Amino acid sequence: MQINRSRLSAHHLRAFVHLVEQRSFTRAAAASHLSQPAFSALIRALETEVGAQLFDRSTRHVDLTAEGRDFYAGAQRVLSELEAALASVRERVALKRGHVALALLPSLAAGWLPDVLAGFHSDHPEIELEVFDVLSENCIENVRSGRVDIAIAATRVDTPELKAEPFLTDDFFLVARRGHPLLGKSTLKPRDLLPFDFVNLSRNSSVRQYLDASILPLKMRTLMEVDQLATVMGMVRAGLGISVVPALALFHFQHPDVETRFLKWPGLRRSIYLIRRRDKGLSVAAKALYLRLMEGRNGTGANRSS
Repeated sequence: MQINRSRLSAHHLRAFVHLVEQRSFTRAAAASHLSQPAFSALIRALETEVGAQLFDRSTRHVDLTAEGRDFYAGAQRVLSELEAALASVRERVALKRGHVALALLPSLAAGWLPDVLAGFHSDHPEIELEVFDVLSENCIENVRSGRVDIAIAATRVDTPELKAEPFLTDDFFLVARRGHPLLGKSTLKPRDLLPFDFVNLSRNSSVRQYLDASILPLKMRTLMEVDQLATVMGMVRAGLGISVVPALALFHFQHPDVETRFLKWPGLRRSIYLIRRRDKGLSVAAKALYLRLMEGRNGTGANRSS
């Protein structure tokens, strides 16, 4: 049966479906939040508009007529289409406001993220953004605690509550002051770096952990340990030592007094993961940012993971 939508409203159709489901005017009226007289009037108006009796009424229950069964399929289809349209509009409206929190490695937060967030903010200016530039352990803890919606970290964590999906891989480079003897070598091996003073990152950084693991049992001749890549840059530029840093951090080392060389050492490639809660869906705003982050991976200068 074709439904004439010109005079029928969603109220008529929802009342009809409630009566089909409840098989009682009293229960259907309650489900529709209407008094029984008002509900009965709505059903009578519906039958008048359709031009057919849709229900067989008795003192004990209410059943669909043949015409009612035909109408029921159409009513469900129309309501389904309406709900889908409303959901789409609500999602669009939701992107005009809301809050998204993101935790990620400082190298990504300083170098790659600003351009991505600039585009996102331009498209969704009313969404409040919160960014935590912290090391991997803190990234993961922020997701676990619910403080952030998404994290990008160098540690894979797959638990009943957390899900990690590959985001990209990150190569490593030697950084040294211009004129350093290592820069003249066509290939570099870990042993080549051992005679020189080395500016190391702290032991809790993923960069340090990947580097140490790749050169075992060797150890660099550490002159100092620092927490920030910007500090590594300052020390290297001053000629205090050399260092090894990931591709994602090379923007720190763009200086005429500093040069870089790609290191192709076994095991020296950092995997970066996008982490979110497995047991909780993303909000509409967080999902929009998630999609923007995934789309923006090509702009990192690192290798995109699929």
